[in-house]
Amino acid sequence: MSAQDLTSWVGKTEQAHEFISFNLLKRIAATFDEPVPGPNEALPLLWHWCFFQEPVVESALGEDGHPARGGFLPPADDRNRMWAGSRLEFFQPLRVGAEASRLSTITQIEEKLGRTGKLLFVTVRHDYLQDGTLCLRDVQDIVYRQATPPKLSNGEALDDGQWSERISPSPVLLFRYSAVTFNGHRIHYDVPYVTQVEHYPQLVVHGPLIATLNLRAFCRAHPQVRVRSFSFRGVRPLLAGAPFQVGGRILGPGHAQVWAGNESGAAQLAHVTFD
Repeated sequence: MSAQDLTSWVGKTEQAHEFISFNLLKRIAATFDEPVPGPNEALPLLWHWCFFQEPVVESALGEDGHPARGGFLPPADDRNRMWAGSRLEFFQPLRVGAEASRLSTITQIEEKLGRTGKLLFVTVRHDYLQDGTLCLRDVQDIVYRQATPPKLSNGEALDDGQWSERISPSPVLLFRYSAVTFNGHRIHYDVPYVTQVEHYPQLVVHGPLIATLNLRAFCRAHPQVRVRSFSFRGVRPLLAGAPFQVGGRILGPGHAQVWAGNESGAAQLAHVTFD
């Protein structure tokens, strides 16, 4: 089905409701080795991805472990689905121990021709509200690409940066993050599937997991600032068992560039605004 045939999906909406529960927060905190936030405290940045996940029965999943296509998100033939990046604006924190809602809207569908073949880009805007107030806007770029061998290196060395943290992505970390986000995508935990079907040499680290660790490293290096926005895009995959660095540098007042990668080059590039 071509992008032109998918125009009816533009403007489609979906709403989800969630209680920012202490029980799930304990599991997220254990995954990241972080303190558990208490009642009415701010939800740590990007932990919202662990909430608002609508459970889907196994019979309604596709071969890749994602919900079968053609529901809220459009069908995309037999292409592989990837979360290419996000642009987030933080207006005020989501609070622990309270109800919240998410309104999702498909705002754009566009097909492009890339180096690996046809790419179908679907842009989804997620608005997160609490007590009727917009707390967070997350505009996500979902890309469906034809099955091609993954690009595992870009041949460019990482900048040393002004701060850096070393991450060792174990299969246990990937499994736990899949569990707390209720993410069934098999590339993150199913070795036979990821190596034989999608042709990666090892389990793939989640893009939002990398982004969360990336922004956390910025916040640890600059605990006095308030993050206003965060945008990231994936460049190439990172794999379980291969350590990587998250770090960055201040570009000027209120602006920072951050990244994640290893000796094979950058894997995720991001930008932070703050005050």
